[in-house]
Amino acid sequence: MRRFEIGGRDKVYTKESVEILGSPMEILVFEPRGDGPFPGIVVAQHLPIAHAGLENDPFTIDVGERLADAGYACVIPYIFHWWPPDEDIAVKREEFRDDWTVADLDAAYALLAGMGLVDRRRIGLIGHCWGGRVAWLAACRNPNYKAAAVLYGGRIKIAMGPDGVPPIELADRIPCPVIGIFGNDDENPSPADVDDLDAALTKAGVAHAFHRYDGAGHGFQDFVNEERYRKEAAADSWEKVLAFLDDQLK
Repeated sequence: MRRFEIGGRDKVYTKESVEILGSPMEILVFEPRGDGPFPGIVVAQHLPIAHAGLENDPFTIDVGERLADAGYACVIPYIFHWWPPDEDIAVKREEFRDDWTVADLDAAYALLAGMGLVDRRRIGLIGHCWGGRVAWLAACRNPNYKAAAVLYGGRIKIAMGPDGVPPIELADRIPCPVIGIFGNDDENPSPADVDDLDAALTKAGVAHAFHRYDGAGHGFQDFVNEERYRKEAAADSWEKVLAFLDDQLK
């Protein structure tokens, strides 16, 4: 494992490099101020940074800083390391594999849980957009998570990769409470998709709370995208997510 130090916007974060099945993966690490031990969060990245990379996406950096400011140590793995950075995003969507992604998130979890300042008994995960699907999937595959936040995650009803299973069908494996954040103008997931996710968690007996926002579509927390960003819905949903994480992990 290699370690780097990089300047964030107003603080320093670190960058780790781990090898997954022969492919190096970068992980950004954000640490809160203080001595700890702190609860931890694994952050599943959203799709727009499949090309740009973690450090070139202001929204991703904001998520890490926001969580660190709230008292969480967090790690953000670059789950698109399997392809060259300039590979067409359509190829990455088509070739995306859930087995690779589970390995990525497990490595990120292990890195976080092994940090001396982290209480490994109090680790959750969060994901936006593509990362919302990844967060759901990772929760199904790792029994150690204590909280999961899924923000407008699409394709949860679709399997990806060889021998894949639609993550919605694995709802009964989710070991922790879930918060879901969705826009009622979204098409992926659509309101009907969200109803199906709600029903799957209910059937599986997984404690969950879904919050839906009128006038908001996909990616409405992403302030980088002026067309999608909805300031009031973003502020309210962040408040709900952080309150949920505090309840479950602090």
